[in-house]
Amino acid sequence: MAILKIHTDGGCAGNQSENNTGGWGAILEYGTARKELCGGELNTTNNRMEMTALIQALSALNRDNLTIHAYSDSSYLMDCFRKKWYVSWRKNGWINSQKKPVENRDLWEQLLDLIENHGHSISFYKVKGHVNPEKIGPGTAEGKKLYEKFTSYNGSGFTYDDFLYATRMNNRADALVHEGMEKVLSGRE
Repeated sequence: MAILKIHTDGGCAGNQSENNTGGWGAILEYGTARKELCGGELNTTNNRMEMTALIQALSALNRDNLTIHAYSDSSYLMDCFRKKWYVSWRKNGWINSQKKPVENRDLWEQLLDLIENHGHSISFYKVKGHVNPEKIGPGTAEGKKLYEKFTSYNGSGFTYDDFLYATRMNNRADALVHEGMEKVLSGRE
């Protein structure tokens, strides 16, 4: 059975300001087919854009019950699913461990709906962002250190080439984030 790979990224220029520009990017790979998506919005947050990238990727699917491997550099997004924060949030009426309302609840509910109601089996993998894969060959100390961190988080089933590929795709998703921001700023979004 083929695995759908989704590589996502999100970002926000001026994240701490009231007026800012956010962008998101996603790459979907299934066999030899590849699709790239991007977009953005004004006055948002980095976390919302990270989540929107995955929402848009899952919304673009025209089949249910897929096996999906999702890659992102967002600890916020990956940890929620890997550590199953959403289970406690739901159980506690969308209140987090600090007894405050869960931020971005609207997007978390959309994501959970897209995953659960469409029968997708998703594995989540964290990639370090903003790494130049051309400078971290297998013989370099930095490359070895980053690869070890990648496999310690994601499991030992990844080769060094898998790690480099995930890093390249994260960089491409980051480039799509900037294309999404440009769309918003030019009025094309």
